[in-house]
Amino acid sequence: MAMSIGHAIRSAVLGMPTLVTGGVPKVRAGDARLSYANWDVPESLSVSSDAFNEGQPIPAQYSSGGRNISPPLKWSGAPADARSLVLIVEDPDAPTPNPFVHWLVYNIPANLNLLDEATPPGQTAQGSMPFSQGKHSMLQNGYTGAAPPKGDTPHHYHFQLYAVDRMLDLPPGAGRSALIKAMDGHVLAKGRTIGTFERKEG
Repeated sequence: MAMSIGHAIRSAVLGMPTLVTGGVPKVRAGDARLSYANWDVPESLSVSSDAFNEGQPIPAQYSSGGRNISPPLKWSGAPADARSLVLIVEDPDAPTPNPFVHWLVYNIPANLNLLDEATPPGQTAQGSMPFSQGKHSMLQNGYTGAAPPKGDTPHHYHFQLYAVDRMLDLPPGAGRSALIKAMDGHVLAKGRTIGTFERKEG
């Protein structure tokens, strides 16, 4: 879904101030603006984490206020004609115009089936398997953990995996918009797992 000017203004006035003040925002990005909504393809990828169960809380060590390390992820079901995989981690409950981006990883080899815990921001390979990391919403490469407004209801973190029919012509450090544009027309399948996190007031 394209971001409307009206939604952007409402987010700036009614949503984003809660990032500083805390509380429950009156405007959120919304599930319809997740990258997952861009491609109507088979949901044949199975994605999970040993750190949290589907729909359950993400341990605090993976949050921005904890150790701020990425959780371990594993997956299966990539189609035979996939050439690479893309991981996009987003929070659609964020009081921002678009979902808050927590992690972008792309050009993951199609035969790689996991990412280790605590993948460093500058890491460009796992073993002999190269990949690239992009910029999250704080404009730095790599992973940044959950940091919802204090006192807000639990946010949902979507770990979205895509099988792509080519290696993407993108350098390390690409942003969400450039990544989605490069993927468009090349996504073969998708899958996701969702974890939650909230910060208590005080």
